[in-house]
Amino acid sequence: MDEMVQRDGLIINCLPLTELERRRFHAASGDVKQFFLGDITQRGSMQWTATIPADLREQATAVIGNIPADTVRQYPKLEWLQTWSAGVDRYTRPGIMLPDTVLTSASGAYGQSVAEHLFAMMWSLMKNLPGYRDSQHRHEWQDLGPAMSPEGATVVVIGTGDIGSHFAKLAKGVGAHTLGVRRSPNTPADGIDTMFGFDALDVLMTKADVVVCVLPSSPETHYLLNSHRMDLLKEGAIVLNGGRGDAIDPAALERHIHKLRGVGLDVTETEPLPADNPLWDEPRCLITPHAAGGYHLETTVGRILDIVLDNVSRYTSGQPLRNEVRHN
Repeated sequence: MDEMVQRDGLIINCLPLTELERRRFHAASGDVKQFFLGDITQRGSMQWTATIPADLREQATAVIGNIPADTVRQYPKLEWLQTWSAGVDRYTRPGIMLPDTVLTSASGAYGQSVAEHLFAMMWSLMKNLPGYRDSQHRHEWQDLGPAMSPEGATVVVIGTGDIGSHFAKLAKGVGAHTLGVRRSPNTPADGIDTMFGFDALDVLMTKADVVVCVLPSSPETHYLLNSHRMDLLKEGAIVLNGGRGDAIDPAALERHIHKLRGVGLDVTETEPLPADNPLWDEPRCLITPHAAGGYHLETTVGRILDIVLDNVSRYTSGQPLRNEVRHN
């Protein structure tokens, strides 16, 4: 990265910025020209988009934005691609990125938002709130029976990065005992009482009152929660997924959902979830449309801007970039 700086470079910035924020980015880019294409009216929406004209694609040495993966090679001078998402699996597939292009993410911006969303899902399922909402729609006044408390519950957090650690701290705050799962079990994480490697996952499934999956998509995490591990879960456990949908085998989930208290899914293997999927009508299932992260919290937007602003300064001064992701 130290040799990457070109004073005649061009940064295409697709962030939806205020005028004050644009001035901050201008100051950070120094002598490197920066072209702004973001639409401020998209600020609070679920998706941020921008169309980059062909002539700018040919000139751009850096792009800030989630451009379509199949267009990356239309940027012949591209040295650096900065996404505003934490997940970048669409760009790490073989043949997508140019070999010398540096890819960086907004990892670290979404922990609060996704963790709070999953925490709300957990609590709702514990207290039968989805069922009460269904009863409300039917104008039925009825007690739905026993509830569950997070106090004293064993919560297994699979993936203890920014999101998993945030969730664990919330769970501990209401009395839960937290067990973490990560590739390097000797590396601690805030909010986790005890850390384990993936080799302990089968045993942990037998102990979990709540399983929270916040993993990226990879060959190693594909269908991590399969039929065998669903078999190991306690009757009345809760399963939450806010990472990538393919961490859970959907056929296994359908077969085992009857034994669970509830399932909270913000992600599914196929998105949108097909209209004929039986999970839509499953009373134990609470589904949201990959909305846990997004840009709904202004604090999330602020964290994204801080990460990207710092990287713009680093890019133009030849320093190593934050959140660099390896790609094929």
